[in-house]
Amino acid sequence: MKFSCSKQKLNEAVLNVQRAVSQKSTMPALEGILIRTINGKLVLTGYDLEIGITTSIDAMIYEDGGVVASARLFSEIIRRMPEEQIEIETDSKLTIYITSGKSDYKIIGLPDKDFPELPSVTAGESMTIKGDTLKSMIRQTIYAISDKDIKPAHKGSLFEIENKSLKIVSVDGYRLAVRKEPIDFEGDKKFIVPGKSLAEVEKLITDNTSEVTINVGSRHIIFKIDEYSIITRLIEDEFMNYKSAIPTAHSTEIKVNTRKFINTIDRMSLLLNERMKNPIRCSIDSSLIKTSCNTPLGQAYDELDAEITGEDLEIGFDNRYMMDALKNTDTDEVKIHMNGPLSPIVIMPGEGDSFIFLVLPVRLRNDK
Repeated sequence: MKFSCSKQKLNEAVLNVQRAVSQKSTMPALEGILIRTINGKLVLTGYDLEIGITTSIDAMIYEDGGVVASARLFSEIIRRMPEEQIEIETDSKLTIYITSGKSDYKIIGLPDKDFPELPSVTAGESMTIKGDTLKSMIRQTIYAISDKDIKPAHKGSLFEIENKSLKIVSVDGYRLAVRKEPIDFEGDKKFIVPGKSLAEVEKLITDNTSEVTINVGSRHIIFKIDEYSIITRLIEDEFMNYKSAIPTAHSTEIKVNTRKFINTIDRMSLLLNERMKNPIRCSIDSSLIKTSCNTPLGQAYDELDAEITGEDLEIGFDNRYMMDALKNTDTDEVKIHMNGPLSPIVIMPGEGDSFIFLVLPVRLRNDK
């Protein structure tokens, strides 16, 4: 194999593909990047048996072939090369020669046949969604994916399509995030995508990504993003009945400026840390949200004007969970529904229904 290409394009492709490379594996090839020439293009692939990322870039191909290069070493060499043009060649012993200007390296490669074949989705269903829409939907729900739950389904997000509407749902036992957008797809469909894979999808969607094509099979899914394809195994497990967890009634409604409420909680959080996880006490009184926090470090109190209808109440919540929800709203104003001190706190946009975030309250002690 022999080719030359742009350092900038190769470096960018290597960095992105490298995210799917296994850090430590009993299969040496999985710790490398598969480099091949196909139909006049240079194709790079990383795969850790759970998620695969592949891309193609323009290159001047002199001789077709394939090799597996150590991802860590290859990436560092390409990044440090002095000139914009790079030439790469392999010999019969799989030695990889990398040249740029007066700099050259010789590193040992592995046979491309040692690299496992990526799964294919042949009989799946296809759909498209705007890039910026999918990026925001993932970003606004991924924070609620569990990283500790023993239930496999909660380590991913549920994609639920009903009545030409796509919902992405994440839950971790203490909070729930639902994001909804219209989609041009006939029929109903549900599948669970691992959180790790969704994080990579979000990173690869740029401001220039107009659309993302999603191909869903029985066990795998492919996201096609610009020149990249991400394939990942679906989580085969039963997702919780999240609809039953969303309260249908409320006794108190609050409309409040999102940024001001975030700042208020942030000030309370100065007295909290990993060892001191006391809840923030929140008193809803007439047209005021009164927050307070009492820890061995001291006491804090703050007030915030809000539009409040319904009953006054006192409720406690975890500062991190509430902050995560509010920071992912992307709206100037939020509407918050409460139904007593022990019912889930429901956060919605001031107008519309594009998201629903739930935060479980924390039972307060009587002392203040």
